[in-house]
Parts: sequence; structure tokens; C-alpha cells
Amino acid sequence: MELFFVAVIAVVLGVVARYITPGRHTHGAALVPAIGVAAAALVWTVLTWVGMPFDGGWIWVITIAVAVAAPLVAARMLPGRRAAADERLHEKLLGSTPRVAY
Repeated sequence: MELFFVAVIAVVLGVVARYITPGRHTHGAALVPAIGVAAAALVWTVLTWVGMPFDGGWIWVITIAVAVAAPLVAARMLPGRRAAADERLHEKLLGSTPRVAY
């Protein structure tokens, strides 16, 4: 049940991260929240496997910190990577001809 709460909190934090960072037009609406949920669920699962109690405070602190950090990092990295990929594709489609300014 706690994993469900972690996922809900992470998706809300992911949605907030999507809308407070610039460049959100370069990726889908669900990508950043999904990254947050996946990271938080993975961290929660690993921490429970290593023996942290699910009702302890540190497991929540660590998981929420990851649920904040992962979508923020992803939302900051995605626009630049998308622009670089678009530029490579553009050059490939043009046959690697240099751009001429008119």
C-alpha cells in the first residue's frame, strides 16, 4: 500500500517539475512524471529489500528526495538533448549539406 502512496506523491511531484522547468514543449506530458514515478518506486523497492522499515522516516525522506530530483534533472536535460537530436536528424535528412544563410 505504501508503494501506491509513493507513486501518487511522485507523479504529483513530476507534474510540478514538468511545469516549473522551461522547454516542456519538447517532450510529452507524461514523460517527466513517469520518470519520477519509476525512480521513486525503484528506490522504495531497493530500500525495502535492504531492510529499511516501510514505516520508518528515512525511507520516506530518501524516496521523496529522489522523486523530486529525478524529474527535475530529466526536465532540465530533455530539451537540450531533443534540440541536438533534431539538429542531427535535420543534417541527415539534408544529406549533410551546410546551411546557407540568406
